[in-house]
Amino acid sequence: MIKGPINKQNVEKVKVLGGIYRKTLAYNNDVMLCFFILEKDSEVPLHEHKAHQIGYVLKGKIKFKTESREFIAEEGDSYVFDSNEKHGAELLEDTEVIEVFSPTREDYK
Repeated sequence: MIKGPINKQNVEKVKVLGGIYRKTLAYNNDVMLCFFILEKDSEVPLHEHKAHQIGYVLKGKIKFKTESREFIAEEGDSYVFDSNEKHGAELLEDTEVIEVFSPTREDYK
């Protein structure tokens, strides 16, 4: 369990996919905060997970896809994906996002 304070500069990034990097920040058993660095032209394939996911775009532009819709989120925008909602993304620019997962994702510890 990591409660903080945790500075993202002190956390080593983990490569998730080509051009997709994660820094897991503070978390407990119920909620997790992550910082993502996403490179232009990278893609996150359609996937799902138990955790609800709420995000905020710090910079850049990202096109999200679900089974029923597509939308673009850019600097200052927030978004949410429900538990087990299939979603993926296409990076339109170099992008940084903060995301919260509830419950905590064991695979991101």
